[in-house]
Amino acid sequence: MANAITGIRIICSFALLFFPTLSVPFFILYITAGFTDMIDGTIARKTGTASEFGARFDTAADFIMVAICLIKLIPILDIKAWMYSWIGVIAMIKVINVISGIVGQKKFVSVHSAMNKITGGLLFVLPLTLRAIDIRYSGAIVCAVATAAAVQEGHYIRTFKEKI
Repeated sequence: MANAITGIRIICSFALLFFPTLSVPFFILYITAGFTDMIDGTIARKTGTASEFGARFDTAADFIMVAICLIKLIPILDIKAWMYSWIGVIAMIKVINVISGIVGQKKFVSVHSAMNKITGGLLFVLPLTLRAIDIRYSGAIVCAVATAAAVQEGHYIRTFKEKI
C-alpha cells in the first residue's frame, strides 16, 4: 500500500510537466504529491510493511518531484544571485555530509531530523506562497532554515547523535 502511494507521487510529479506552472491543476497535483510524501512512510510503519526498497523508492520519488518542480519553477522565479550563492553553499554542505557519512560510516547516511523535516515543509509550502510573498523574503527564510538543518545534519553524521 505504501509503495503504491509513493508511486502516485511519481505519477503526479511527471504530470506536473503537462500543466502551466502555478495553475490550479498544477497546484492540485503538487499538493497531492506532497500529501503522498507525508503519508507513505507513516502507512508503511503502521502496517508493518516498511522496507529497504520502500525507503529507497520514497527517496527516488522525492528526487523526481524536486527535479520536476525545479524544472517548472526556476524559469518563472526571479531568484537573485545572492540566493543562488546561498543555495550553492547549502548544497556544498550537503555534499560534505554525504562524503562524511560514506567515509565515517562506510555507507550512505540519511538524517531524518526535525530540522530537515521543517526544511522540507518550508520548501513544499514555498510555491504555494509565491503570489503573496516575495521570493526574496520567503527564500531567505527557507535558506536560513536549510543551512541550519544541513549544519546540524553534518554534526549528527560526524558524532552519531541521531538515529540515521
